[in-house]
Amino acid sequence: MFNFAKIQIGNMKNFIEELKWRGNFHQATPGTEEALQKEMMKGYIGFDPTAPSLTIGNYVQIMTLTVFQMCGHQPIVLMGGATGRIGDPSGKDQERTLLDYETLDSNLNYQAELMAKLLNFEDGENKALLVNNYDFYKNMNVLDFLRDVGKNLTINYMTNKESVKSRMETGISYTEFSYQLLQAYDFQCLYEKHGCKIQMGGSDQWGNITAGTHLIGKNIKDAEVHGVTTPLLTKSDGKKFGKSEKGNIWIDPKLTSPYQFYQFWINATDEDIFKFNRLFTLKDHAEVEDMEKEHKENPHLRILQKSLAEEMTKRIHNDEAYDGALGVSNLLFNKKANKEALLSLSEESMKSIAGEIPSFSISKDQVANGINIIDLMTEATQIVASKSDARRAIKGQSVSVNKDKVPSHELTVTSEHLIHGKYMMVENGKKNKFLLVAK
Repeated sequence: MFNFAKIQIGNMKNFIEELKWRGNFHQATPGTEEALQKEMMKGYIGFDPTAPSLTIGNYVQIMTLTVFQMCGHQPIVLMGGATGRIGDPSGKDQERTLLDYETLDSNLNYQAELMAKLLNFEDGENKALLVNNYDFYKNMNVLDFLRDVGKNLTINYMTNKESVKSRMETGISYTEFSYQLLQAYDFQCLYEKHGCKIQMGGSDQWGNITAGTHLIGKNIKDAEVHGVTTPLLTKSDGKKFGKSEKGNIWIDPKLTSPYQFYQFWINATDEDIFKFNRLFTLKDHAEVEDMEKEHKENPHLRILQKSLAEEMTKRIHNDEAYDGALGVSNLLFNKKANKEALLSLSEESMKSIAGEIPSFSISKDQVANGINIIDLMTEATQIVASKSDARRAIKGQSVSVNKDKVPSHELTVTSEHLIHGKYMMVENGKKNKFLLVAK
């Protein structure tokens, strides 16, 4: 499904400077940048399995780990097998709906498979690690947790965190209130078991991250740990990044087709594309800056949109998926697209088209026996309102089947017209495209 995105590991680079160049730095604890320059360090980001897959919103933080690895450090992916059962109140104005354990475990296993394809877990001293925080708690009882963890963070300290403070009026359960204790203890466990000294996350995680540095400082003598946060990414219209009119943009082709994924980047505004491109590209700085200059000089060419759409579609999916997305885009938006372009599309690409233009189900048996074009346009589908409308459109040379003009109202459509034995495109004029799916 996905290609393994093997990250090229270079010499030690300044991670904080790299984040700043990408517009992806918010704040860090004192001494973080200097510590990162001294040695290869291990750093982690946590991901709770509260969704069936990963979105490109999640990929912002995966990209943070990618850059961390590119700068010569070792990333740790912490899967929230435990914290996912609690629910993080950060950025939420009401309680989360708790998922059952079976669903959480299924989500976690699938997300872990995706992570294996998005970071380098195979090569080099700094190959990525994947850890499940359920392993930290499965043998711990509540009394041990309250004595070893709860005793070290005061109620005053915890209620002063923004994730809690913002919920004091609307209400917060003890369950979600305790989330920062678990995240703090996660950091301590990763420090003790794996030598992890840095926790990273979005700016809404700052309170949880500093709770971890505070807990480690109290429990472990001379421990030096750090926190780094990135800004929360929004689009220029103020809407949440990773959303479209149809909902989340997933990195799973079963949930968001490669065509829809490609279109998300192609449709990015000029106000957004400079930010998105720097954040997600793996091209070197000089090439990116040259592209930015060329884009500003020729904005109508949409150079950055096309470049990032290609790079991201190939990285998250594969070259074939990119070619398919390009083919579907060409067919739907290029008025000069011909029959050859249509017939060259894969079955998966035809399925994508069915989700983008009006589609009708027709009977395979009916097509096998032959159906008159007039009946096809009116009785089998609702392409036009009446038979007289269909005749008028055909007489005016407006109707085509699979890019072939319909010569007369006597045309019989058969199974031979089905692409991949299933699909048929009917057009009525230049703008009205319909996909018929034989079942």
